[in-house]
Amino acid sequence: MKTYWKVGDLAKLTGLTVRTLRFYDQIGLLSPSAATESGHRLYDDEDLSRLYRIVSLKELGLSLDEVKAALTGRGIDPLEVVNLQIERAQEQIRRQQRLLDQLRHVSKLMKGKEQVTVDDFTTLLQAMKNDYEKPILNRQQSWEQRFGLLGMFLAGGDDKTNNKKEENKED
Repeated sequence: MKTYWKVGDLAKLTGLTVRTLRFYDQIGLLSPSAATESGHRLYDDEDLSRLYRIVSLKELGLSLDEVKAALTGRGIDPLEVVNLQIERAQEQIRRQQRLLDQLRHVSKLMKGKEQVTVDDFTTLLQAMKNDYEKPILNRQQSWEQRFGLLGMFLAGGDDKTNNKKEENKED
């Protein structure tokens, strides 16, 4: 006998939100295997396994499009994932090194009782801002993509879209 989880139970099990699981369904990343008579989504063991792969790939830093490509066997191989992680780590190291260099410079000036100029502090603040701004920009781009998908979803009037809207009302 197969074990099924409702979307809320799956969310609790994985630590994701129901909204995230519904979104994954809308973009075709993770669709439920079955539904109850009342329309509640049901996920089986294979769905759970796929979800764990999705979460793992997301934790490696892949976008949802890259995750989808990896799971469908198109376009991303393990070496690509490793190389992507290397590039991201190198960029983080470069940003952190610039920040560290600037902090050391300001510290040296302060220890020597030298005048710290406005330019010194501006450069330091800019380095600190860049360190925190990148994740915020990434999050903003992610939200823009999601809003774009939502707009396409809402603009679509085909039967599949209407059926999904009905399912969402019942969940």
